[in-house]
Amino acid sequence: MYLLVVYVPETHTEALIEALSDAGAGSIGDYDRCAWSVLGQGQFRPLAGANPTLGHTGQLERVAEHRVEMVVNIDRIKAVLQALVVAHPYEEPAHHVVAVMDRRDFL
Repeated sequence: MYLLVVYVPETHTEALIEALSDAGAGSIGDYDRCAWSVLGQGQFRPLAGANPTLGHTGQLERVAEHRVEMVVNIDRIKAVLQALVVAHPYEEPAHHVVAVMDRRDFL
């Protein structure tokens, strides 16, 4: 199992969670569409050659963003990452994937 962590503008959080869920993220036992998010502030500066959704080349941009976390089974990770790229509004979505172990692996 993996934990997907992605940073997304507050305005796009719900749509991204839906797209990731549709691709198979957020399933835990008899539950689906499980997600955790917290609001924070992201920042970035688009460099030459960038095509930013927000901001302007060479200028620092600060945006209200959610950090969204969802679990993903190993057999769905590729589809979920593909959905992330399609559904995320940014040209380069900041994200990371962490391998996790289920508690049942220890029982």
